[in-house]
Amino acid sequence: MNEGKIVVGVDIGTSKIVTVITKVDEAVNVLGVSEVKAGGIKKGQIVNIEEAVISINNSIEAAERMAGVSVSRIVSSISGSNIESQNSRGVVAVAQPEGEITGNDVARVIDAAKAVSLPSTREILHVLPRTYIVDGQEGIKDPAGMTGIRLEVETHIVTAGSPAIRNLEKAFSEVGVDVDGIVFSGYASGLATLSDTEKELGVVLVDVGAGTTDISIYIDGSVAYSSVLPIGARHITNDLAIGLRISLESAEKVKLFLSNPQKKQTIIRPEGTTAEEVKKDRSDEIDLSHLGLPEQLNRVSQKTLIEGIIRPRLNEIFTMVGLEIKKSGFGGQTPAGLVITGGGARTVGAVEAAKRMLAMPVRIGIPENIKGIIDEIQDTSYATVVGLAVYGSGMDGGQSGLLQGISIPQFSGIKFGKLPKKFIDLIKSFIP
Repeated sequence: MNEGKIVVGVDIGTSKIVTVITKVDEAVNVLGVSEVKAGGIKKGQIVNIEEAVISINNSIEAAERMAGVSVSRIVSSISGSNIESQNSRGVVAVAQPEGEITGNDVARVIDAAKAVSLPSTREILHVLPRTYIVDGQEGIKDPAGMTGIRLEVETHIVTAGSPAIRNLEKAFSEVGVDVDGIVFSGYASGLATLSDTEKELGVVLVDVGAGTTDISIYIDGSVAYSSVLPIGARHITNDLAIGLRISLESAEKVKLFLSNPQKKQTIIRPEGTTAEEVKKDRSDEIDLSHLGLPEQLNRVSQKTLIEGIIRPRLNEIFTMVGLEIKKSGFGGQTPAGLVITGGGARTVGAVEAAKRMLAMPVRIGIPENIKGIIDEIQDTSYATVVGLAVYGSGMDGGQSGLLQGISIPQFSGIKFGKLPKKFIDLIKSFIP
């Protein structure tokens, strides 16, 4: 990791665009952060380039002003139902059987694992080594320097739809920044919130966003399964809006008020009743008058909101998570339980719903190992963007890191066409 390296992460979400500018050494030192409402994005994918460009530009500029740093290169997140994953194995013969396994051998075996059949509309985002096998010896994390003849690797491959990647790259191109890497947001969140112990034991990370829910399952220290559900916290907001007959903006305010434990919820006590009687009354009312809702909704039943509207949708989300865990085949291998992060993790009753539907230990995941301006971002909704900074800090400029999947122009492929001969000769003189 380069000391004092500036890394900029941009989290492209359904409801918001978050930019964080960091200086990375031993920890992620936050210099500037900004959050703006997302435009032109639906269920994690860009649906309107112009609106998306405006939102991204506003977010990056606000972070630049706070940090006093000009941004030219970024690491971006990607999500949406176009994300898929598979596990693949690669096998190679070690180049020098009597010598040591070198970094070149490791690169070759990962390339062999990467040679999977994919449709022309899909591209590889990540090739994540799970474990190496040297001459039949399993469970090796880093084979470099070991002696062997046959080297195998088991990898986890995350792929995304080519149109989604191209649209993202085009949006950043119009903003005027270079993309160093595009990272699956569920993987990025895991880098910021999970401990090494949890990854080794086996853990399920669930990043509940506004329009999508990202799932990453870690087995023996590395990702073994990734997927995206097309459902998120915005569906809870929609349910509240329909149930209370209010606008989406008002429903979001009500949801955030209920979900924030620091805000005292005022219970209305009808005249002529005691506090004990109110406590017994299951339909206690919450005072919402201070939210200033345009619909003049001042009192509402807590039981109706939490048990009648929010809980069923949370149950549905975590039932779908449970089905994904079962589909992965790693259901019994996650004793560390479930870690919920993302903006939706703050929803009232989320932890209880996860415990109830999945019958496993559950905790809320917030970004760790960060310093600087942390008051604002030590929150579940910033897990992905902090993870992008962590991921970017490991970039050495090699193809094995963030530049994987980014096309680099080659001089040998230049078409000289009808250029003047002197100009052609000049260019050829610089080509090795």
